[in-house]
Amino acid sequence: MAQLCAMCETTVAKYKCPTCRAPYCSLVCCKKHKETPCESVPAPITPHKSPTLLQDSAPSSFTVMSEDKENEKLTDEQMDVLRTSVKVKELLANSAITQALTQIDNSQNKIKALEKALLDPMFAKFMYHALDEIKLQHNAGARRGFQSIVSSLVPMVLEQSPRGERVFDIYSRLLKERIVFVHGPVNDNMASLVTAQLLFLESENPDKDVYMYINSPGGIVSSGLAIYDTMQYIQPKVNTVCMGQAASMGSLLLAGGTPGCRSALPNARIMIHQPSGGAQGMASDIAIQAEEIIKLRTRLNGLYASHTGKPITVIEQAMDRDLFMDPQEAQDFGIIDSIVANRTTQSSGK
Repeated sequence: MAQLCAMCETTVAKYKCPTCRAPYCSLVCCKKHKETPCESVPAPITPHKSPTLLQDSAPSSFTVMSEDKENEKLTDEQMDVLRTSVKVKELLANSAITQALTQIDNSQNKIKALEKALLDPMFAKFMYHALDEIKLQHNAGARRGFQSIVSSLVPMVLEQSPRGERVFDIYSRLLKERIVFVHGPVNDNMASLVTAQLLFLESENPDKDVYMYINSPGGIVSSGLAIYDTMQYIQPKVNTVCMGQAASMGSLLLAGGTPGCRSALPNARIMIHQPSGGAQGMASDIAIQAEEIIKLRTRLNGLYASHTGKPITVIEQAMDRDLFMDPQEAQDFGIIDSIVANRTTQSSGK
């Protein structure tokens, strides 16, 4: 049974006072309730009609609201705009949208449920239109929050086939074309995803090339080596392309592509340097870490030497400090084999 607001006694309550747990429906009633001392006895529960979409309804569990939440709530006038919007009503005729709204309302984690629902282009269209309808002029923070959620989502693409239509996220669709992205800092999570994709593509067709697009500032050495070793382990040729930047471990992944299949776009940049790290604890612990990082530097120098054809002494000198290179310098150094301005200048690959 729904509870009515203890203040106005006309609207279904959505919140409870954090002190006395008295139910109320809005910030106005909250302020009115605070004008008098809190009562220890909660407001009586009275019957109310079943809630419908876009009408005031009682959630399954009450939320404690304070004045800090004012900018996150819609006003009565804004709710009236939604109720009377012809376009919103037309969109709500889609059962998938109404089902998604119900799932969000019943979810314990509404933000996660909203993010999941927004993967559906139709639901995202509904939400954008709803925001346009109510014109959140004084609630710009809520609009920015919603847009930040949407902007962080992966774009979806529609593919038509004789068997019907299928919706893919953009990376899954490109994976079907054997394209793998190494974008962002290299860490354990990225290494897990990239190595899994490489192994999957090998199982699909061990004789067909893989295309790896790199735009990374580098990151954790062990994570980068996991990707590098997988690149060397699998049977397909790995074509590496630098777009943006390939720094630190990103440059090793770029150089680790199949010889003759390593390239960079004209405005990319490549940077190599020796590994860095820190240690704390007793002197013996610090000595162990220092010895390990020296071994790691020696190993990385050897890998760069094998892929570039440069002597170890040249590699050690070049990697002593950050060495930034444009594509032409990287090609002269041996990290890449060609500079690709457009697809027509690339002898092979996608």
